[in-house]
Amino acid sequence: CFFRQVLAIVGFWRISLCMVTLVRTTNAVRLSFLQALLADAGIRTEVFDHNISALEAGIGAFPRRLAVSPAHRLAAETILRDAEEFYDD
Repeated sequence: CFFRQVLAIVGFWRISLCMVTLVRTTNAVRLSFLQALLADAGIRTEVFDHNISALEAGIGAFPRRLAVSPAHRLAAETILRDAEEFYDD
């Protein structure tokens, strides 16, 4: 119980420290589209700050961050640039 919580916290920090943020957006539809674009290329993504967005009742005040591993950063940036989606909103 306690050890599972500690392992979950350590796992979260390990993942979040090893990821590179590409885009920040408050648009859930755009975020889904970006994830699909990168998934089609075989690039695994993580969405950070999803929980804070849920807490603020969906008004869109806090942007969510789309992140990838550093090894996939260049490929992901290229895909988003080609789709003209490499910007924060």
